[in-house]
Amino acid sequence: MQITRQDIRNIAIIAHVDHGKTTLVDEMLKQGGVFRENQRVEERVMDSNDLERERGITILAKNTAVHCGATKINVVDTPGHADFSGEVERVLSMVDGVLLLVDSFEGPMPQTRFVLKKALELGHPVLIVINKVDRADARCEEVINEILDLLIDLEADAEQLERPIIYTSARHGTATLDMNQPGTDLRPLFEAILRYIPAPVGDPDASLQVLISTIDYSEYVGRIGIGRVSRGVIRAGGMAVRATYGSDQISAPLRLSGLFCFDGLKRVPAEEVGMGDIVALTGIEDIMIGDTVCDPDAPDPLPFAKITEPTVQMTFSVNDSPFAGREGSYVTSRHLRARLMREVQTDVSLRVADTDSTDAFVVSGRGELHLSILIETMRRQGYEFQVSKPEALMHTVDGVLCEPMERMVADVPAAYAGAVIEKLGRRRGTLQAMHGTDRVRLEFIVPSRGLFGYRSEFLTDTRGEGIMSAVFEEYQPHRGDIPHRSQGALVSFETGEAVLYGLYYAQERGTLFYGPGTLVYTGMIVGQNARSGDIDVNVCRKKHLTSIRNSAGAEEAMKLVSMRPLTLEECLEFIDGDELLEITPKSLRMRKRVLSTEMRRKLESRKK
Repeated sequence: MQITRQDIRNIAIIAHVDHGKTTLVDEMLKQGGVFRENQRVEERVMDSNDLERERGITILAKNTAVHCGATKINVVDTPGHADFSGEVERVLSMVDGVLLLVDSFEGPMPQTRFVLKKALELGHPVLIVINKVDRADARCEEVINEILDLLIDLEADAEQLERPIIYTSARHGTATLDMNQPGTDLRPLFEAILRYIPAPVGDPDASLQVLISTIDYSEYVGRIGIGRVSRGVIRAGGMAVRATYGSDQISAPLRLSGLFCFDGLKRVPAEEVGMGDIVALTGIEDIMIGDTVCDPDAPDPLPFAKITEPTVQMTFSVNDSPFAGREGSYVTSRHLRARLMREVQTDVSLRVADTDSTDAFVVSGRGELHLSILIETMRRQGYEFQVSKPEALMHTVDGVLCEPMERMVADVPAAYAGAVIEKLGRRRGTLQAMHGTDRVRLEFIVPSRGLFGYRSEFLTDTRGEGIMSAVFEEYQPHRGDIPHRSQGALVSFETGEAVLYGLYYAQERGTLFYGPGTLVYTGMIVGQNARSGDIDVNVCRKKHLTSIRNSAGAEEAMKLVSMRPLTLEECLEFIDGDELLEITPKSLRMRKRVLSTEMRRKLESRKK
């Protein structure tokens, strides 16, 4: 018999990046009684990962729970960046409704459209929250109209359009239903959740079903499956099987060694968890995202949400540079493959495929940031490897070669709009819309490969005042060649230690990436040429000693004025098809695939 559990609500908070999801969860936890009044709490407490704190973004979806009276509200904080939208897609199956956060100034952005579309496809009720209403440049009325236009464009039903809009200041922990009447706390938000987000419905007496949407790992208990109890009751120490929808394979009965509920930031041990609640369980070693934990007597797996396919791929390979093995702890192909396969088990948007070589693997993801976060995580764990230039994944549809397209939105000062339109036009982008006067919002459809390496150009063209973001739109026919890099590289001619004397004369050719004391090798990229084409430079060259003394201070007068160290993302944007990025726990080195200067010249002459 189907019943409704009024003591539970399951919600996900979705939004574009930097619209305030994690900050709002912070305040919900504080006002939900999770922390003591005098307890010191860090900002963005849900961003527990080191990379998340350093970059100020949410990478992994995380569960928490707050209490509003007698009702427990399970909250899932999701990433806002488009490259991690796979995290959003898989957790939407765990909830009964969503809070859609929209910045009071920026309004709906590409990721807003993407996550809202996914929520509406699943039939989830959407509670719209306009955040940052205390901003001096807030434009709430215009943003409301933009949201309503978006809902109509996505064919939302009439009931969705009639739900109230909540105005919040996540930083100050206030919410109100009247934009002209400031709030004092988040009580209006909690009340709206209880009223408009439906309670879970299911049969508590039926056979067990728990759809696993997230995987965590502990060194003590192994893999931890997190999912929602769709029906029945799950008990600690009970027997269960693992089944996958669309597959006849069912595991042997296994005993659940641990069972946990979410309460605030903690996982609380539980003896049994009923229908509608979100649970973490241990005891099933090979459990995967999308599996269903079922009653051994009646295995009945649930379908899992279809995850959007990757759009970008890179080749990860064993480091074979002259400096290989000096800085990393895990350097072999066996280590590299095992680590990538372990990542696939927890990241549903990632794909790993073997190649003809046992030392190289093709890794596909949602975007450059998606793959760069994986690279950064691996190098911090002691892995040493090298990667190729990111490439867009092509598909053939009805005999026509198609490529992934991104919906890209840029907010720029009006004076720089022309430069942005011109640059994206060269990259095969088409302008879809243009709004605003002093500050202009430009909307483009651009090939994914057209955005590779564009972010740094965009910041230069807009003097650092522009904001851009993009999300996958669809596959369209291939739009032709796109020039990747107009300038060449400065390539080291010798192996040794870079010195001031050699670097000083090399900087006349362009911009340097490394300073004195850096160990370099033949074929390593040490800078960017000011013109097209590569130039071999000798940054290890020292001043010849003579019997003639120079004027005092001549050596000290040499200064490097054009040195620009690159971050991981900038390195990935810079490298071309004939180049690789060497990654170690301590260093990032760009290099030519063919290190020998003579061999490269022979290959170039053959091409001509």
